[in-house]
Amino acid sequence: MASPSIRDLFIARPEDGRVSLAGVDATDTQGLGRKRALREIKATRDELLELQARLFAEQKRSVLVILQGMDTSGKDGTVKYVMFGFNPQGVHVRGFKAPSPQELRHDFLWRFRREVPEAGHITIFNRSQYEDVLVARVKSLASPEVVLSRYPRINRFEAEAARGATAIIKVCLHISYDEQRRRLTSRLQDPAKRWKFSANDIRERRYWDDYQSAYDEALTRCSTATAPWYIVPADSKWFRNWAISQILLETLRDMRPRYPQPRLDVPAMLRRLQPEALPAAATGAHRKRRLGKA
Repeated sequence: MASPSIRDLFIARPEDGRVSLAGVDATDTQGLGRKRALREIKATRDELLELQARLFAEQKRSVLVILQGMDTSGKDGTVKYVMFGFNPQGVHVRGFKAPSPQELRHDFLWRFRREVPEAGHITIFNRSQYEDVLVARVKSLASPEVVLSRYPRINRFEAEAARGATAIIKVCLHISYDEQRRRLTSRLQDPAKRWKFSANDIRERRYWDDYQSAYDEALTRCSTATAPWYIVPADSKWFRNWAISQILLETLRDMRPRYPQPRLDVPAMLRRLQPEALPAAATGAHRKRRLGKA
């Protein structure tokens, strides 16, 4: 009997036709202890790195990891800990802030389409196209009609990427209101973290309920068979890291990337790499030249 999928634990499931973050406990760790989680992360690290190496060598498919969550939910931490040790040639992190004047002259998906990973690569979106249905809705940066029109366009964009051999992993890092307060307080109190703090972080907390409602809408409308949403309780950083590393590991296992096998006459190539059959005198002279004595 096959082992249960870790992804099934976190996949967004609607109740009465809707997905609700309120129905997910941000402190839930699925009965997993911290020590066991860290052991499992360590035990699977080599396999994860090997699969990434195969994906990069294969150069046929790619992976797009989309990280969304409230401020302090751990997007940067996820990139730092889950992607640790990967071959940097094959991993790209793209952070998306408010669009630039140039980006505003294009369709809202333009800047995201440009960053879809090429074959062999893993790209992480730290925030994503979902900002255009989250912030835009909460701050009324676009009309309700425009926001509503963006959900199916996002779905089509993701389906297009999937048809291009890109596996999509969408993770909503779900933290509680109280945990966000603790993390913001920690940033203020720690000089090494203070640079990450903005007074706007406190102002944004006034919109907490509005953001939760906006997330519910996006999760409901844009969790598809091609690109499902995973809701990961993120109050415990170690559990967040374990969950996302396991989701990524299962995805790569399913992809089963393989090292390419070029058509080579291996025995002939090995023979050509053997020491040349030179006369003894010539061999001695060759050795002296190598040592800089000729």
